[in-house]
Amino acid sequence: MPELPEVETTRRSVAAAIEGTQIVATAVARDRMLRRQPNPRDFSRRLAGRTIVDVGRHGKFLMATLDNDIVWVTHLGMSGRVSLTPSDAPLVGHSNVVVSVDTGSDFRLIDPRTFGFVAAYTPEELAESTIGALGRDALNDLPRSAELQQLLKGRSAPIKALLLDQRVLAGIGNIYADESLHRAAIAPHRAGGSLARADAVRLRRAIKTTLDHALRYGGTSLDDLAYLLPDGRTGEYIDRLRAYGREGERCGRCKGTIVRDTIRGRSSYWCPDCQDSGGSGEASDL
Repeated sequence: MPELPEVETTRRSVAAAIEGTQIVATAVARDRMLRRQPNPRDFSRRLAGRTIVDVGRHGKFLMATLDNDIVWVTHLGMSGRVSLTPSDAPLVGHSNVVVSVDTGSDFRLIDPRTFGFVAAYTPEELAESTIGALGRDALNDLPRSAELQQLLKGRSAPIKALLLDQRVLAGIGNIYADESLHRAAIAPHRAGGSLARADAVRLRRAIKTTLDHALRYGGTSLDDLAYLLPDGRTGEYIDRLRAYGREGERCGRCKGTIVRDTIRGRSSYWCPDCQDSGGSGEASDL
């Protein structure tokens, strides 16, 4: 789960506190968290004593640039969250990565399911990693409508699947794909290549509006509370979701009923009464 709004909310919460600080210690409790590091021993060695110059993000990845040009990458996976905590505070369960800085604070990656990871990449390693293949960031570098239509041109895959493909746009996951498509009045199983210029205009506007609104409320914390803000608060966008998770409820736009389909193995929530299914590329499984 954490998607772009949750990762960007996390970035904004920690950037002011750790930018300009010096890393004084690192601890990795689970070797699995270093599975993307070409040489696992490099992670702590490359961070040791370095200053954090900038905390950025691309898609769902936190990317902190250090003063030796190393990029410290953090991916939250399905259940990870970051806690910014005084270094003398007791560790909570599943604190799998702890990076301590010279202000007396810890950046702690808490990840019960260990689908997340950390890595410290050289610029060359970063370019060769899966991060190097990411598409444009859906918040900071969203393509214009004509460019978006061109990205989808000729694609027979469902638009929902294409929005989840991080090589097309980076940062959108299951929640915000459903929300953007509902806001744009486009059915999730419609072929990406069938979108006309007017559809692309609506979709681009919907993506931008959805992400902006989600950020305003700190992202979405689901009932499992796997995602929390670094200060422990919940993201409050769950109360404003239009489609995701609302199976059987009334559509706020047309008063139809939200249904759940399975598209390419992913649950998809949408309204058949007002989301245009014209030119759909493949049937969905209810």
